[in-house]
Amino acid sequence: ALFLRQMSGNNCTAVNEFIILGLTDDPTLRVILFVLFLGVYAATLLGNLSIIILIRNSPQLHTPMYLFLSHLAFVDAAYSSSVTPVMLKNFLEDKSTIPLGGCVAQFFCGCTFGTAECFLLAVMAYDRYVAICSPLLYSTQMSTSVCTLLGITSYLGGCTNACILIGCLLNRSFCGPNKINHFFCDYAPLLKLSSYQDDLAEILPAASSGSIIVITVLIIIISYVYILFSVLNISSTEGRSKAFSTCTSHLTAVTLFYGTLTFIYVMPKSIYSTDQNKVVSVFYIVMIPMLNPLIYSLRNNEVKGALRKMMSRKHLFS
Repeated sequence: ALFLRQMSGNNCTAVNEFIILGLTDDPTLRVILFVLFLGVYAATLLGNLSIIILIRNSPQLHTPMYLFLSHLAFVDAAYSSSVTPVMLKNFLEDKSTIPLGGCVAQFFCGCTFGTAECFLLAVMAYDRYVAICSPLLYSTQMSTSVCTLLGITSYLGGCTNACILIGCLLNRSFCGPNKINHFFCDYAPLLKLSSYQDDLAEILPAASSGSIIVITVLIIIISYVYILFSVLNISSTEGRSKAFSTCTSHLTAVTLFYGTLTFIYVMPKSIYSTDQNKVVSVFYIVMIPMLNPLIYSLRNNEVKGALRKMMSRKHLFS
C-alpha cells in the first residue's frame, strides 16, 4: 500500500498494472516467435549453466579468468531470465499484463545484472592485462581476495545503479496510460507513462548509467592498448598468437555487448524508431546471453579441453 501511495499523485488513481504490448500483434508470427525464443532461452540456460558446472568441476579452470567467466555466465542466465519468460508469456496471450510491483522488480533485476555485466567485462579485460603485461605478478595482483573484491564490486555496482533508477521511478506518478510499448519493463517506456514532476528522473539515470558505460569502456580500451603493445614486443609469432588467442573471445563478447548497448542508450532517439529499439533490445537481452557461452567455448582451447576431459570421465564411469 505504501508503494502504491508513493507512486500515486494527489489527485489521481494509481496504476495497479501495466499492459505489455510486446513485439507483434500478428497471431501467426507470435507462435513462430514463441517457438524460436523458447529454444533460444533453453539454449541460454543450458549453455550458461554448462559453463558454470564445467568451470566448477575442472581443476585446470580454477583461475581468475574462468572464475570471472563463471560469474558472467550466471549474470547472462539471470539477465535473460528476468525478461524472456515474460516475453514468452506475452506471445501466448492476447492481452499480457504485469503488476506494478512485478514491473519494477523485473526492471530492477534486468538493470542489476545488465550493469554487473558491464563491470565483469571490464574486470575480465583487466585480468587479461595483468596476465599478459605482468605475468610474474599475476598471482599477487589477481589473488583470491582481489578476485573476490572485484566480483563483489561488480554486483554492488549493478545493484547501486538499479537502485538509483528505481528511486527516480518511485518519485514519479503513474495514473494515466498503462500500455508499455515494449516487450519488458524498460526505463524509457515507463518514464513516458509517468506524470511529469522534475528533470531528475531523466538526468540522474543518464548520468549514472552513462558514467558506468564510459568508465568500463575506458578500462577495457586502456587494458587492450597495453596488451597490444606487450604482444607486439613478443618476438615469436607463436607467442603473439597464443597471447592474442586468450583475448579474442573476450573481445568478441565486448564488441557484441557494447555495440548493441551503444545503439540503445547512446544513439540519438531521432535516428531510430521504437520498433528498431525493440529488435536491438531482443539481440541485447535475449540473444547475447545465449551467444556468450558459444563464444567462450568454441574459441577457447582450455574450455574445449576441460569439456573433453569431463565427457571422458563420465564415459568411463557410465
